[in-house]
Amino acid sequence: MLNQIREVSLFARGLIATVLFFVIYFSLAATLGWQNAAAWEPSIGEISRWCERVRAGPIREPVNALSNVAFMMAGLWMLWILGKEKRTEADWFKGSHPVAVLYACAVWFLGPGSLVMHGTHAAWGGWLDNLSMVSFILIPWMVNLTQLGRHSLAQFFIAYFAVVAAYGLLRGYFGWGLGINLDLFGLSIALWIISESLYRFWSPWYRWLSGLVGFIVAIVFGLSPVTMIENPGNYWWVILFWLPALIARHPTERRRDYLPWFFMGVSFYLLAFVIWQTGRTGHPSCNPDSLIQAHGIWHLMTALATVCFFVFLRTEAKHDR
Repeated sequence: MLNQIREVSLFARGLIATVLFFVIYFSLAATLGWQNAAAWEPSIGEISRWCERVRAGPIREPVNALSNVAFMMAGLWMLWILGKEKRTEADWFKGSHPVAVLYACAVWFLGPGSLVMHGTHAAWGGWLDNLSMVSFILIPWMVNLTQLGRHSLAQFFIAYFAVVAAYGLLRGYFGWGLGINLDLFGLSIALWIISESLYRFWSPWYRWLSGLVGFIVAIVFGLSPVTMIENPGNYWWVILFWLPALIARHPTERRRDYLPWFFMGVSFYLLAFVIWQTGRTGHPSCNPDSLIQAHGIWHLMTALATVCFFVFLRTEAKHDR
């Protein structure tokens, strides 16, 4: 009976949060009418930054906004899976373990964050979108460094929520770059791959070479190391590529199976990134009145990537040795 209550509670809470979000969203839309759009957003009838034509009504970009329901569905599915399992302290991504629940909730939060941005065109919507992205991407690399540094679960949560809070405040006050030219989301992608490589291949000598992996990640996303070196004021944060090396003082006591789910998640994300670039105003393939929007496809594919990474992280187990 207790397990049944736990199963219902995780999924049910997520479902209640989903219903409440839409009730609040449409109530605010009816009350405020989304009249105070951000200065950088186009007027109704014009084409948005993400190709779709801006419409009157409660949702400014219907396709780009509602495609974010995929994240909410993914998060609900994760909560349903976790709710059926028995919690153990050793399995961070199974059962009602707080890290597993945090991951599922962060995936769910990606939906409202992006939906509000595309739906309202308000400046605060853009802030919420960025906050949801950072809230998600921090988890994998901070989990990795917690385990590689042999830190406690409490230390993980203190550090995680401190960074999220600091980002939210600085992003709200200074805007993109936090006033110091820092793209925390982009940096976190690199830190995830760097820390993941340390998780798999840790050794005393590789520990200090691992920062170079960050430059490989930058190249994949079209950013040349030459450009970064020639513009130290904009890309000073490359020194943080060695943050994992400083923290990862020990090899992990656990292992993960990278085939197929990790590489499937990376593949979905990279393909989605390619599609994302075609979903911008001015691109030859942009059709603002189409029901098929590249940016909407980006949402669907990245939601699928979060599912793949969830399954991948759940392969974590103690070393056989």
